[in-house]
Amino acid sequence: MTFKELGLAEPILKALKEEGYTNPTPIQEQSIPILLKGKDLLGVAQTGTGKTAAFGIPILHHLYEGISLRQNKRKVKALIVTPTRELALQIGESLTAYGKYTGLRNTVIFGGVKQGKQVSALNQGVDILIATPGRLLDLMNQGFISFRDLKFVVLDEADQMLDMGFIHDIKKLIAALPPKRQSLFFSATMPKTIVELSRKMLGDFDRVTIKPEQATAEKVEQGVYFVSKGNKPNLLVHLLQQRPQDSVLVFSRTKHGANKIVKKLAQAAIKSAAIHGNKSQTARQKALGDFKDGILKVLVATDIAARGIDVEELSLVINYDLPNVSETYVHRIGRTGRASASGIALSFCMAEERPYLRDIEKLIKQEVPRLGEHPFMDDASEQEAPVKRQPQRSRNKPAAKNNGQSRNTSQNRNRNRNRNRNRNKNSSNTGSKE
Repeated sequence: MTFKELGLAEPILKALKEEGYTNPTPIQEQSIPILLKGKDLLGVAQTGTGKTAAFGIPILHHLYEGISLRQNKRKVKALIVTPTRELALQIGESLTAYGKYTGLRNTVIFGGVKQGKQVSALNQGVDILIATPGRLLDLMNQGFISFRDLKFVVLDEADQMLDMGFIHDIKKLIAALPPKRQSLFFSATMPKTIVELSRKMLGDFDRVTIKPEQATAEKVEQGVYFVSKGNKPNLLVHLLQQRPQDSVLVFSRTKHGANKIVKKLAQAAIKSAAIHGNKSQTARQKALGDFKDGILKVLVATDIAARGIDVEELSLVINYDLPNVSETYVHRIGRTGRASASGIALSFCMAEERPYLRDIEKLIKQEVPRLGEHPFMDDASEQEAPVKRQPQRSRNKPAAKNNGQSRNTSQNRNRNRNRNRNRNKNSSNTGSKE
């Protein structure tokens, strides 16, 4: 099947052709016909399979075909809510590309920056609004956003929004939406909490699930190195020096850890930049822009960027720290091997992280291949082996000692009681004799 066979408007087909889109991915092929019919949809697909186009293209088609584009008539007719500013910006870029010949206008709003420019864009008129939950509710409460003309609403990566604590914001948002609308849920994973929430938001909906039995992108080659914490920087430098031409995305669990990695790489003459919540939006966008343009070969990110980075020909993802939430692993490695491309995802695992690895393998229903020896295996803790636990007797030794003391104390009490009885008895006998 081709995009032309889906019956899309000619300006959209022209833009898709220029973007190199000829044949829809499975999630697009199954979702777009449903959405063109106006039905609600719950979509589940691997990260990197084209969910943005799956919901964005039908919305552009409906708006182009059915709504006047005169500037004084522009109102928010489509709303896309997503958890992070990086992903919001990425969606905005994609919709701009797909809709560049339609005359439709979109804008992106998110927190962490002053609201002036965003309010100005809203006042000029917007057809499609892409937003993060917090800033969206804030501008709604200030009266800058109205949903009176809303026809389409999308919750993208809804599971991450709940993981990030947006559940109350999402419930407030759902309560503010007009009842007559087309609603879409899209995500790479769909836990029970999201299914329950979708029932409150979706009407008579269809469901599209692409390969639920395999959580990770099939074209991503995975592997894990067992390494001590102290040798993680050395192993990272070693791997990057072996692949100097590759674009590499490195994931750190913490902001402080991301900054430390950048410093360690700088000491090895490897240029990199970090993006995380403590970085200004300007710094984050510059680092991401340089990475996409190939100016920067190594980008270090926390999970705030796990679903917001879409870089062509990203060849390698490295999990410097394994995530403690298994689903996050899926989203991280999904930054490579996107669409029809292939990629590699390598993970570092120290002893304390082995439970995380087991949880990940349980989720993806496959074993991550062990990559064997490397130059920085310094002791037995780096080998794959069960985590050594304290012997039961060691953990219970203090308790056993206390129990022994308790028994001794009880025995002493009984002896003292018997001695006192004997003394009293002797004293009584002595008195009778006197």
